[in-house]
Amino acid sequence: MFTNENDIEERIQELPNDLKKEVLDYVEFLLNKYKSKDIKKTNSFKFDWEGGLSDANIKISSVDLQHKALDWR
Repeated sequence: MFTNENDIEERIQELPNDLKKEVLDYVEFLLNKYKSKDIKKTNSFKFDWEGGLSDANIKISSVDLQHKALDWR
């Protein structure tokens, strides 16, 4: 088990050059994989609130509701 970055570096240095390239490719793959997941999490919109006031019988448009929200601020 690796305890720090120095351990990882030491182990990589023991590898032949062609395997070092594979390690680099794999690290790049992991970075891209998890960066794209983070981007999706932060940039995705959730509409779980949609229809939440449908039982309230409020006759107001979304635009009117936005104007009211601005007034309340």
